[in-house]
Formats: sequence, C-alpha cells, structure tokens
Amino acid sequence: MTEASGAAEERRGPGSLAYRVPDLGALELLLAVARLGSLGAAARETGITQPAASSRIRSMERQLGVALVDRSPRGSRLTDAGALVTDWARRVVEAAEAFDAGAQALRDRRDSRLRVAASMTIAEYLLPGWLIALRARRPDTAVSLLAGNSAAVAERLLADEADVGFVEGVSVPSGLDSAVIAHDRLVVVTPPAHPWARRRRPLSAQELASTPLILREKGSGTRQVLDAALGGLARPLIELSSTTAVKASVVSGAGPAVLSELAVGEELSLRRLVSIPVDGVALQRALRAVWPTGHRPVGPARDLLSLTRSRPDRVA
Repeated sequence: MTEASGAAEERRGPGSLAYRVPDLGALELLLAVARLGSLGAAARETGITQPAASSRIRSMERQLGVALVDRSPRGSRLTDAGALVTDWARRVVEAAEAFDAGAQALRDRRDSRLRVAASMTIAEYLLPGWLIALRARRPDTAVSLLAGNSAAVAERLLADEADVGFVEGVSVPSGLDSAVIAHDRLVVVTPPAHPWARRRRPLSAQELASTPLILREKGSGTRQVLDAALGGLARPLIELSSTTAVKASVVSGAGPAVLSELAVGEELSLRRLVSIPVDGVALQRALRAVWPTGHRPVGPARDLLSLTRSRPDRVA
C-alpha cells in the first residue's frame, strides 16, 4: 500500500455510515443556520446553547474535512461547500422525517388494539378493573379479551393470537417470560349444611385428598395448584370448565370444592358458602403476566402490565 492510498484509507475511516455521516441533530442545526443566518438563532431554535452549537458545527467540519460556516460579527454565512452540504442535508432530513412518520403510523396501528388472554379467575375478577383504568389512559385502544384456562392462554400467546396474557398456575409455560403481579389463596368451600362446616378442627391434607371434590378441569391454574399441593392425589367428583359452574355446584350441595378466594368472596360474605380451614396444605399461588420469550410487552400491553401492579384490587 502506498503512502497516498494509506492516507485515503485513513480519511475514509471505518465502513459504517454512522462514522462518516453527521448525525441528524447536526444536519438540522446546519439547516437552521442556512435559514436564519445566525448561529445563535439556530442554537435557540434547536434548543441548545450557542457554545454547544459552535462545537457541533466544528465537529461536523472535522468529520467531513471541509469548512461549512464562515462566522463574523455580522452573523454566520455558509461557505460554498457548506451550501452544497446543506442541500444534501435537506434531503437526508426529509427522508428521516418520512421514516419517522412511517414509524409513527406503525405505532398507531399497533396501539389501536390490544389482545389479552387470561385465565378464568383473573378474567372474571381482576381484569375488568384493570381494563377500566386502561380505558382512561388509552381511550382509542380497542381491547379484546380471550378467556380460558392457563394452558389455553399459553397457546394463544405462542400462536401470536394475544399480545399479553395472565395465568394462575404453579409454573410458567414453556416459551414464555413472566412477571409476578400479585398472589392469591385457594380456599376449601362447602355449603353451610355440609358436615365440614360444623367441624371444630381443620381438615388434614389426607382428608382433603381422600374426599371427592368438585374440580376445575386439568390445565386450569386452580387445578394445577391443588394437584401440586396434594401430590396429584385430588379425587374428582365432577370436573367443570368454569369457576361459576363449580360455585353453583357447591351451593347446590353437590360437594366441596377448592376455589380462589377472589372468586368466592361474595358467597362467603352472604353465607351461601363456608370456608373450611386446612392444615398442612400449601394453597397460595402467584398470579403472573406472561408474554413470548424475548418479546416484552410494548404500547398498550405495557401500560396494562403497569396497571396490574398499581391496582392490585383485592389481591394480597
């Protein structure tokens, strides 16, 4: 390599355009100088100090290797090279403005809808309050809610049929990231006339496991927690796919059940159901927001996630 070619290579610098082309802020400043004829006025218009503007112009001149602005007590005037660079800068800034408008259009389209998938307890007892708060923050966002058990929520997210999900199980489904937003407790419930309602001592884990129960279906968060607490020994009397159906069956006297404290608060306060103490069974569970691994919620989904933490409602 000759000395001349080596010098040319040094002037070119690294291959990245970001190294060789001034940033947008510098180009916008140069356009303001050309339009206003004053570096001070250009600095004020672009929201920086005059020393910072002078420094930015000098830095751009060093980067390009040409003088761009003649400064004098009467103002600032573009050099011939500066006028040519300004024409190029105008096209670059116009292209950047078109890019920004396109990106904003994509954000607007994304933010115009929110698809939420939630397990039944969260969908029925927590999401309504969160969605009302979201409506106040984002009145133009249309929200659709897909309710199902925790396994169905995971399937929706992994199939790109939902933007964010909420589940109640003991673990995070494969392929999803999560954040714990609250905790919930399961309770054993019976109608007031059930023999357990007159007990003087708590149920044991063995008694609970040996008694046929009205259960949610496999795949639901409630069922997962109960199976984990009893080592998979829970005995189904009836399996039902909704909490409302389970409650109605218990109230009718079909048998006892284990349900979220959130779901039976009203029935307990009205004495339509009775909560039965249990010893030796861990019935606490985490409520989680979930989303596909590596794709943290943005836009309305991110706002909803923040609301779940600021509005825990009745969840401990």
